[in-house]
Amino acid sequence: MTEIDTNRQFKEALAICRDLFARKLQDYGASWRILRPASLTDQIFIKAKRIRSLEIKGCCMVDEGILPEFIGIVNYGLIGLIQLELGFADTTDIDNDRAAELYDKWSDLTFQLMLRKNHDYDEAWRGMRVNSYTDFILTKIERIKEIENHSGMTIVSEGIDANYMDIINYAVFGIIKLSCPDD
Repeated sequence: MTEIDTNRQFKEALAICRDLFARKLQDYGASWRILRPASLTDQIFIKAKRIRSLEIKGCCMVDEGILPEFIGIVNYGLIGLIQLELGFADTTDIDNDRAAELYDKWSDLTFQLMLRKNHDYDEAWRGMRVNSYTDFILTKIERIKEIENHSGMTIVSEGIDANYMDIINYAVFGIIKLSCPDD
């Protein structure tokens, strides 16, 4: 695989996530604007825990597999970045166009981070197993919870936004691996 393939696959996976985000905006609007950051962290936690449970058990009782959960993690991670930028609201205070614009902004910034890290790590993610992405996502969530418990303050560590971006990138890698298992 070449970096160009990664770029294409990454953008294709993000397009799948964005399509679902846009369709949910049509159904619900930006109702997620009322969520405080800690609630978004917990929502991502729930999805990652379900992935881990399905990986361990090998089957599911609800008719949704691992792939939709990774898509949900990407979308909630991007919503988390939007909420960090805007702060939470008491009502749906942005329209669907503005929500999509912000989604695209943070999606692009997260893609740019992946490009820089993928350059430095030389496609290492391709040699990893999907369950490692799950564990890394859960670890990042625990870090975010600690940072949230410290009112967003860190001494030497990256902030919540950087952790959300890493979570999104691991989830996209999971989408790619599950969608193209031979790559």
